[in-house]
Amino acid sequence: MTAPSERPESTVDPKLLEILVCPVTKGPLEFDAAKQELISRSAKLAYPIRDGIPIMLPEEARKID
Repeated sequence: MTAPSERPESTVDPKLLEILVCPVTKGPLEFDAAKQELISRSAKLAYPIRDGIPIMLPEEARKID
């Protein structure tokens, strides 16, 4: 049996966010809690977070301005 998570499902583990980088640019990512996405400003891509899991595939990312 797994232990319950200590954080709400709508957040990303800060330790995970520290080590995750954009797979395209290898640059930093910003967490957008409202849209549940990880934003890569340098690549102009937003990676979705589904069920608390970041989907770090460029083909799954949404282009942003």
